[in-house]
Amino acid sequence: MSKKKSRPRPEPASLGLPCAGVESHAHLDMGEYDEEGVGAVLDRAAAAGVARVGNVFLGPGAYLAHRALFADRPEVFFLLGVHPCDAAKASPGDVAAMADAFAADARLCAVGEIGLDYYWDATTAAAQQRLLREQLVLARERGVPAVIHSRDAAADTLAVLDDMGFRDRPLVWHCFGGGADLAAAIFSRGWMLSIPGPVTYAKNTDLAAAVAAMDLSRVLLETDSPYLAPEPWRGKRNEPAFLAFTCQRVAELMDRDPAAVWRATGDNARRVFGL
Repeated sequence: MSKKKSRPRPEPASLGLPCAGVESHAHLDMGEYDEEGVGAVLDRAAAAGVARVGNVFLGPGAYLAHRALFADRPEVFFLLGVHPCDAAKASPGDVAAMADAFAADARLCAVGEIGLDYYWDATTAAAQQRLLREQLVLARERGVPAVIHSRDAAADTLAVLDDMGFRDRPLVWHCFGGGADLAAAIFSRGWMLSIPGPVTYAKNTDLAAAVAAMDLSRVLLETDSPYLAPEPWRGKRNEPAFLAFTCQRVAELMDRDPAAVWRATGDNARRVFGL
């Protein structure tokens, strides 16, 4: 019996989006792209209409070790933060090292991703909250956006941000996967949120309903590469070019033209990150 042939997956460039999109959150320095090099990945992103890519360095060590990967790629801007899952092993000097980096490198546009993650280890909640507060102080002192990671910790994340006076300050809630209530809580505080590839998954009905009702002026797009590839590339290594498929789904949910959503979310990213 012959094997069933798999249907070819469409290439993101086939969607024909203009060169105006912004990938707001990717991890291209984590080693997943070493075999072919990040240049090829960025070239495919450009072919798919991605004009700018935000690379997120998870801590000052990663930034110092890997920033040279993007020396010849001016379309890449930088985010830097210590992830909450690293709170227990974070160095006391990490935030000071981050402050030095921000003072010296204009490509650093935001403090992130920072926040709380109780999914993997809620026993470090106190350490995570201390680290989050320290990094929020840095974002406030530098006058740059904070980019928030929150997993199974929305109530505590909101409480810390409120206590730190971040209402109406520049802030992006990264990898939004919640429903309408959480989206309303974020928007009521004057913040923005970023929609990842799982919005394309059929079972994410609460997320889809929330996105359908969102104000497009408050929305960014991201891949969180190399994770969370959207349909029709789900299960494969994610990359910034696949942002086009997330845009297509968001446009469908909002009943808007994909090119208009692409430009609008790109403009939102340019505005919040000062690109």
